[in-house]
Amino acid sequence: MAGAILAIDQGTTSSRAIVFGSDFQPISVGQMEFKQHFPKSGWVEHDPEDLWSTTAAVCREALERAHVSVADIAAIGITNQRETVVIWDRKTGKAVYNAIVWQDRRTSEFCAKLRKDGHEALFTEKTGLLLDPYFSGTKVAWILDHVEGVRERAERGELAFGTVDSWLIWHLTGGERHVTDATNASRTLLFNIHDNVWDEDLCRLLGVPMSMLPEVCDCADDFGMTRADLFGKPLPILGVAGDQQAATVGQACFEPGMVKSTYGTGCFALINTGDSPVASRNRLLTTIAYRLNGKPTYALEGSIFVAGAAVQWLRDGLGLISSAEETQGLAEKADREQPIYMVPAFVGLGAPHWDADARGAIYGLTRATGPADFARAALESVGYQTCDLIDAMQADWSAQGETVLRVDGGMTASDWTMQFLADILGAPVDRPSVAETTALGAAWLAGSRASVWPGQEEFSSRWHLDRRFSPVMAKSERDLLLAGWRDAVRRTRSTSSQA
Repeated sequence: MAGAILAIDQGTTSSRAIVFGSDFQPISVGQMEFKQHFPKSGWVEHDPEDLWSTTAAVCREALERAHVSVADIAAIGITNQRETVVIWDRKTGKAVYNAIVWQDRRTSEFCAKLRKDGHEALFTEKTGLLLDPYFSGTKVAWILDHVEGVRERAERGELAFGTVDSWLIWHLTGGERHVTDATNASRTLLFNIHDNVWDEDLCRLLGVPMSMLPEVCDCADDFGMTRADLFGKPLPILGVAGDQQAATVGQACFEPGMVKSTYGTGCFALINTGDSPVASRNRLLTTIAYRLNGKPTYALEGSIFVAGAAVQWLRDGLGLISSAEETQGLAEKADREQPIYMVPAFVGLGAPHWDADARGAIYGLTRATGPADFARAALESVGYQTCDLIDAMQADWSAQGETVLRVDGGMTASDWTMQFLADILGAPVDRPSVAETTALGAAWLAGSRASVWPGQEEFSSRWHLDRRFSPVMAKSERDLLLAGWRDAVRRTRSTSSQA
């Protein structure tokens, strides 16, 4: 079992750990959900201690289930929910406030003020991002300005800021390392993706002391050794990437033009654009796909805030289903002659609209509408939103050839959803044989750094297809459905966004 990798996948609703063998196959999994906190409308928080304690617990669980010696673990790779913010005391390791989650919208007014003051062009030029509450920087500023005494402590150098990867590494190493990787840094609104440094001007505009910021490493790098007491012996942490970038790596999207889309709580599509960042004309994000040996590879990204979360809403909010698996069977029973459109803007609309004030809506309801129609509309909304992203990517980057979408994430288990996705895109959708692509990407970064896993070329050659979904829908039907979707989005947009 030499050459095994422990991959940590710290997500929005659960923490997971997977032990991969040297053949890239999962050996064991540990997983724990944790509580979501919604203190106000549009606010989403996590208890940082929950993120750490569940991560430590699932690592031990995965190692125990794998029946491997800790001596067989060559390294740890970490992937994490991006943009989520934690600020903690450097001496005690205690967070000063709950983690503010990427979905949180409390800084909408601050972002609007920054835009009104003419700053968005500077942020976009340097970071590739837009001024939206989604990103980390304004969340950091909110904690500094709204939690008593925190700004003063930060300015005295007593506090550390980090995305979730930094928070975990701090605790895994016993406070020895305050680090992050280039992909997570690139999502903060504070990092210059061209010069690959924290940007003084942006930090000053947001009021974030640079003393709080972690050291930025490559994605495959030395992030420190774990405390000996955690797993029985110290283990090196050698790979880190934000979840969507890790999935890009796990899908072996190493060549310019390759596209992947991940379907979890939200949906995130990335297209590899190679050595040069591409400035979007269609409100996509320019971001770092990965950085290896000091050299960044860039991507265009489209971010959808609600994908699987729409199914969770059917289960937890409406009580229409008891498990996500029920949606496919219901969708198959829905009346195809009754088009229902769900625009799941529960926390605003992401790319390419970026409308923080929009809220969810459902169109086409009749007395005959029932749970099956709601289920179908929720699943179809994922396909429609993906189509918006792919259209924007094709408009932004003419070098892209025929689109073949590599997909991963929990929703890809639904054949019905993937077939609809292929139909509405009018393009093939490829589902890999290894479903755990996000964790696999983190594992490959660590394994390649440890020299126990192969390089990009061999890793790419061992990517295997589970199933290709090819489009079968007539173009006329596709065009009609998309026209209805775009009308639904237009009616859902907030008044301010259409002014």
